[in-house]
This record gives sequence, C-alpha cells and structure tokens, in this order.
Amino acid sequence: MMNISFEFFPAKTDEGAEKLRATREKLSERKPEFFSVTFGAGGTTQDGTLSTVLEIKAAGEEAAPHLSCVGSSKEKVAALLKQYKEHGIKRIVALRGDLPSGMLETGSFRYASELVEFIRQETGDHFFIEVAAYPETHPQAKSPAADVDAFVHKVNCGANSAITQYFFNLDAFLYFRDQVQHRISIPLIPGIMPVTNFSQLARFSDACGAEIPRWMRNRLQHFGDDRESIRAFGLEVVSNLCEQLIREGAPGLHFYTMNNAQPTLSILDQIGY
Repeated sequence: MMNISFEFFPAKTDEGAEKLRATREKLSERKPEFFSVTFGAGGTTQDGTLSTVLEIKAAGEEAAPHLSCVGSSKEKVAALLKQYKEHGIKRIVALRGDLPSGMLETGSFRYASELVEFIRQETGDHFFIEVAAYPETHPQAKSPAADVDAFVHKVNCGANSAITQYFFNLDAFLYFRDQVQHRISIPLIPGIMPVTNFSQLARFSDACGAEIPRWMRNRLQHFGDDRESIRAFGLEVVSNLCEQLIREGAPGLHFYTMNNAQPTLSILDQIGY
C-alpha cells in the first residue's frame, strides 16, 4: 500500500496542544509512515518541536522533527541531533527555512545541502533524512534549471527521500519528476494541502511560490465567506489531484494538515485510503 505521512506545527497554548493530541489520535488510525513537526525560524519553536516529537514517539508513532538552517549554528544543530538521537528519533526533515523579516544571515548553513552534509558528518547513517523539493521552482532560485541542479546536489549530499512543496498543477509535478528522475534514486513524495480557507491558502501560496490556478482561484473567490462550499470544492479538487498522483505512480502522499484532522481524513476517505 502507498505510504502516507502528516505534518504538524507545535502548539503554542495548552488548548492547542490538546487539540493537536486529538488530531494525532484520529490520524494515527490511518497508519501513517510518520508525523513530521515543523521548526520555527531561528529556533522559535525549538522546545515545542522537541516536546511534540517526543509525545508522538511515546504514543508509538514515528516522528520526524524539522531542522532549519535559519538562525542555527553548527553547535546548536549538533546539540539537537545528539538530543534526538538519545531519544531514539530516527528521521529528520532538513530544510533551509525562511528568513524572518529583518534577518539577513541564515546562520552557519546557507543551504539545506550544507545542513544535510553536516547531519551525515555528525551522525553517519543514523537518521533517515527528508529534504524539500519545489515542482514550481523555489521562489528565490536564480532559474528553474539552477533550482533543479541545487535539488539534485542536496539529494547527493545524503538525503533519503524528498517531499515537495504543495501544488495544484499536476503537470508541474510530472515535469519536475521527469527532469530529476534520471539524476536521483530516492522517492519524490508529493506534498498535499487540503483547501478549507481561501484567504489563508492565498497568503501561504504567495509566500512559498505555489500557484493557485486561475480557474481554481476564481471559483474560490466567488464562494466568498461560504466556507462549506469552499470545503466541498477543495475536497473535490484535492482528492482528484491525489487520485491522479496515485495513478502516476507517486510513492506516497505527505499531507500539510494545519493541525486539523478532518480535511485530510475527508480526502483519504474520498480516495479510498
């Protein structure tokens, strides 16, 4: 059966933590390969990432903390890796991360490839390393070709698997896959974003360079504040995308859950998972 995985962000309040716990329990019933937990820029959620990851592991699930270059020194990353290793964590999501407003320097690592190299130098093959891929090109890349080359280099530095930024344009993913499949030998896992809130989705998409196709944007705008119509339309569109990806041989699907179980569960039900 195809693998699925789910992404969370650390809760900032007790109420949020309780909600996240309930979300994880519901999603655990679908037997995911792992849960990943994001890491704030400059380590702003570092403690939350660690505590969330340890709670997931204590519940018997595999957890993968995100590690970001931004604001991280080699000493900080080495200490975190040691901590994760001591707690029996076996999987890491290694990312460059986004520079917060006003921050000019990334830290000890400029690119995720350097972070991957460092993880391998420090811990050998202990960690299964996930990296990011951008089917529609990273918004700060010099060119699409340069972005593909950078991705391949990052993989060659020691990555085991890649998870894409979410997308709604199937052709973008297939074209990117065609460009890299003869240059890498690791799985390329599509990232999936459930659609429940248009203004939030538009904000995220503008920031990360994920295109909302014009036909899709027009319909979502037309629904206005009709959340039920937005959810129903989003479920149809994203479920169809998942079904097409499965037919195209995608080795798995990684869901950006936004700490909500039901939108992702509805998609999984729709595609018969």
